[in-house]
Amino acid sequence: MSDKRKFTVDEVLQKYSGKIEGQIKTSGVPKSDYSSQYVKFKKEMAPDISRYERWASSLGSFIRLKVSEKDEEKIKKQLDIAHLDIEPWQSLTLAVMAFATVFMIGLLGSVAVVLIDGSIEAFPALFFFLMVVLSLFLFYFVSGYPTRLANKWRLKASSQMVPAILYIVVYMRHTPNLEKAVAFAAEHLQEPLSLDFKKVFYNVEVGKFSTIKESLDEYLDGWRDYSIEFIEAFHLIENSLFEPDTGRRITTLEKSLQVVLDGVYDKMLKFTHNVRAPITNVYMLGVVLPTLGLALLPLASAMLGGIIQWYHIFILFNLIIPFLVFYLTDQVLLLRPGGYGESSLLERNPLYAKYRDNSVYSKYFLIVLPLIILGLLPLIFQFTPLPSLLGLQTDYTFAELGLSYFGDEPFFGFITLEDGSVMGPFGAGALILSMLIPLGVALFFSMAFKEKTKDLIKERDKTKQLESEFNNSLFQLGNRLGNGVPPELAFGKVAESSKGLMTEDFFRRVNYNIRQMGMGIQKAIFDPQRGAISYYPSDLISTSMRILIESSKKGLKIAAVSLMNISEYVKNIKKITIRLNDMLAEIISDMKSNMTFLAPLLSGIVIGLSAMITSILSKLKMGDPGTQAALGGMAAVVDIFDISAMIPPYYLQLSIGLYLIQIIFILTSTLVTINSGEDQLQKTHRTASNLKKGVGLYFIIAAGATLALFVLTTVVLGNALS
Repeated sequence: MSDKRKFTVDEVLQKYSGKIEGQIKTSGVPKSDYSSQYVKFKKEMAPDISRYERWASSLGSFIRLKVSEKDEEKIKKQLDIAHLDIEPWQSLTLAVMAFATVFMIGLLGSVAVVLIDGSIEAFPALFFFLMVVLSLFLFYFVSGYPTRLANKWRLKASSQMVPAILYIVVYMRHTPNLEKAVAFAAEHLQEPLSLDFKKVFYNVEVGKFSTIKESLDEYLDGWRDYSIEFIEAFHLIENSLFEPDTGRRITTLEKSLQVVLDGVYDKMLKFTHNVRAPITNVYMLGVVLPTLGLALLPLASAMLGGIIQWYHIFILFNLIIPFLVFYLTDQVLLLRPGGYGESSLLERNPLYAKYRDNSVYSKYFLIVLPLIILGLLPLIFQFTPLPSLLGLQTDYTFAELGLSYFGDEPFFGFITLEDGSVMGPFGAGALILSMLIPLGVALFFSMAFKEKTKDLIKERDKTKQLESEFNNSLFQLGNRLGNGVPPELAFGKVAESSKGLMTEDFFRRVNYNIRQMGMGIQKAIFDPQRGAISYYPSDLISTSMRILIESSKKGLKIAAVSLMNISEYVKNIKKITIRLNDMLAEIISDMKSNMTFLAPLLSGIVIGLSAMITSILSKLKMGDPGTQAALGGMAAVVDIFDISAMIPPYYLQLSIGLYLIQIIFILTSTLVTINSGEDQLQKTHRTASNLKKGVGLYFIIAAGATLALFVLTTVVLGNALS
């Protein structure tokens, strides 16, 4: 026993290699193809990385900047994790080039305006300031892009750790060969972890390491600061090769799987505790405070004599604050440990083509176009020759439109100043029409997204239902195989015993492909055209069936034991998932309520208040001498406010309506990622639903508040000044 403990893993692998090579082929991954597979796979599955590499290799090589030794080591580590084949100095140079390019465009553009106008007073300070801010942001974003890619890669890879360990453990139960087990996992896992495992072999083939174990240990060292349980699990798997007793070897392998499961649970538990405060801060700083601040803007703009213009509001609420919210939520998501994201098997579903079809955007754009045109009517009537061509006035009063109850208030409410310039629109009619623009934009995305996802999301729900029932079916399938029933017959028998359940359809599809189409087990399940897995794109089902096919090559007993192990694994995963969902439920419920109810409610009320303030000041300021006399001492107070310098409610509403749409996009993506990981289908579907609810409520509240407060203002001031 003491001599055996001194054996190295290489010696153990060498000892077993002769026996294994004589057995049935257990891995369909030719070792000689790993170099080409790695390069090809990386190009196909990581377009963001390839694009960044091209930019860094071209612009990043323009000049060579010296990087400090400490920063170079840090950047190099991130580049290796993200599989970027560039040097640290190229990454830094690209960031500097991005900064310099945008800064020079801003500077030259501003100088050109001064030269054309011939006066230094024409210098576009706001434009230059925005270009400087943009250049600084680009430097920050581009210089940190390797870190962002590495974090994205790490999060996606960590979501596949548990299936990876499961593949290796189940494989090594019947074939104790680490190299072939890792190859089996690399072949059947999704990217990016499959690419990581392929690179382990790639590094050996290009001569960076002499053995698989050295390459694997170097790769695992990159996870030391992020997932120590993954390293511990692999060390347990390696140690199992030294166990002389089969029972102890299997116990060690099962322990490695439990270590990973416990690690995922503990990290998600910590995440749910840490994420509450940051998410609350995001909502308060990014939604509540900006919305409440809007109520003061009409008065502030009137008192400051035109210093604050509508485009300042647009820049603040539609550029700066959304970027701030995006940055804060992005930092929150970086705290999230590996979870369970969208399955790439979704692409094989027959309905996936409809999900990827973008022709629906053209259809729904034509549907919402009338709403957008109606929202632009005040600008069309005032600034285009269309009214004169049609023989119409540029503006009408409510009385002229048959709404005499509202008096002689102008519908659009443009004001012509002494210098001939036109300000506005300030009218309540223009404000209500402007609400159709964000409503149209929201309906466009909501209807298009719903059309793209409604069928595929139903298939996803069916798949989730199948997964919840799959544990018992796996147990039955394992029992059938353990009793000596061939897999080709076992699927039909399990289908018969699963009547009325979702699993019946899956097993019947497999059985039909075997009996009627003459397919083997593997094609019956995984055939791209008719395989049963195409209709139920699930990592769990795919993993289970892959292991069934692989283990059945070693015998029915081994296949039965493997399925029993998977059944136990599914049971543990289900317990963890239910517990984590319970812990995340409060956070997700609060944020969803804030996003689809409180934020639209506050925004709608603020728009109504802005309309009321503008209407009051308009009536008092633009009234006749009798009105001014009726005000008495209040006339001096009213003179403080310059109605022509106020921000028109029309533009204020456009900014806040579009801002609300942006916030719904950002927060919906955040909530889905917190709960489900990277799941683009779920993000698209939830965004459609939240846009419909949130912007629909906003439109109702804003229109109702505007009408109610406008009527109240008309009645009260009419009585007070009569």
